[in-house]
Amino acid sequence: MSTETPTTLLEMIECPVITPTDPGYDEARRVYNGMIDMRPAAIVRCQTVGDVIATVNAARESGLELAIRGGAHSVPGFGTTDGGIVCDLSAMTAVDVDPQAMTARVGGGATLHDLDAATYAHGLATVGGIISSTGVGGLTLGGGIGHLSRRFGLACDNLIAAEVVTAGGEVVRAEESENPDLFWALRGGSGNFGVVTAFEFSLHEVKDVYGGPIFYPVEHAGEVLRFYREFIATAPEDLGAFFAFQIAPPLEFIPAEHHGETMCLIVTCWSGDPDKGPEAIAPLLDAAPVVAQHIGVMPYPTLNSAFDALLPAGLQHYWKAAFVTELKDAAIVAHLKWGPKLPCVESTMHLYPIDGASHRVPADTTAWGHRNASFACVIAGMWPDPADNDTNIAWVHDYYEAIAPLSEPGGYINFLSADDGTRARDNYGANYERLRAVKRAYDPTNVFHRNQNIQP
Repeated sequence: MSTETPTTLLEMIECPVITPTDPGYDEARRVYNGMIDMRPAAIVRCQTVGDVIATVNAARESGLELAIRGGAHSVPGFGTTDGGIVCDLSAMTAVDVDPQAMTARVGGGATLHDLDAATYAHGLATVGGIISSTGVGGLTLGGGIGHLSRRFGLACDNLIAAEVVTAGGEVVRAEESENPDLFWALRGGSGNFGVVTAFEFSLHEVKDVYGGPIFYPVEHAGEVLRFYREFIATAPEDLGAFFAFQIAPPLEFIPAEHHGETMCLIVTCWSGDPDKGPEAIAPLLDAAPVVAQHIGVMPYPTLNSAFDALLPAGLQHYWKAAFVTELKDAAIVAHLKWGPKLPCVESTMHLYPIDGASHRVPADTTAWGHRNASFACVIAGMWPDPADNDTNIAWVHDYYEAIAPLSEPGGYINFLSADDGTRARDNYGANYERLRAVKRAYDPTNVFHRNQNIQP
């Protein structure tokens, strides 16, 4: 440890450093999950790779805890810390697209909005999530499930290189031909191995898509789920479609008399020839009576941001996650018991398909350890009033306890809460021991432990 004080070390950093005595500190320390109320000793607004190096060195040498913040969407609040240093990448958002090579270089603090806006201008896209304010970094490092996953795999499957600041303050490039062990680990091993200051992705010819949500009466959820289970298993991979429970928000396309009703829905995304979209989605419109639908041709970024208004920053968040290899009838019964008990309009359960292209990647090609799973389930408790915490957390817990015995061990890293860290071996899945070996090589003292941590 350095004999210099943390203040002296931080004074060597040239970019803005926000401390508790500075104006704007309370705003700067806020993260997406309003339940997280931590007070860092310093928030370093990094603008260059050099700033990141200096921040990592300052944290390591002072012994202060280091947190890495990209999009700040971490439900457990891993992008902040009490009394430590936040390496804030939110100013490093540049996205450089090479339309000829069909690649994009993306800053470590970029959001899906930044990425989609840059690539859409060229008629291109890569796999992302479903909330545009999500950080590209956290999404990709945890795997990355989105509308395009059945066709193009996970976000991490589309990563071709990364620029990384290691625990020792060195900058390395990770790709198949350079530091391949680190490159392997970054694709599903979360933020355990360094600060990724730039990602390089392969892009695909996707501009406008055909799709949107289809709402059904909740009393038909059983037949919808059973139909969906069979339908998605053989559907063309150009079709992304996930099942959800949702209290109907007051949207114009939903009849006013149904606002506030609990419903089930399927959110669709046909990324192939838009003219073939209606035929691909038609069976879902016949699966059960339809209360409302908002299906049509739209820019891919529009669909990728469709939930943004419903889920602004500052809500309370508590989530649980599970992988499902086979969606059994008993699991559907559990979903039918707990899904309709949604406590508020923001809360939901999503069931994402992760078959198709995601299954064709060999299990040892990336660190993502659940290539056998067909679905990723997230029970996302989200609500505005802290006074409702006990009720909402109880719903998430009870729902999860009902489906856990019918699911695979572990859950999707990006959907977990802080109390899931003890399940790291299951959560990282088949590749956990190899991940531990890479952790020992690149971060033997566990500098990067504000994450779903892999103990070196």
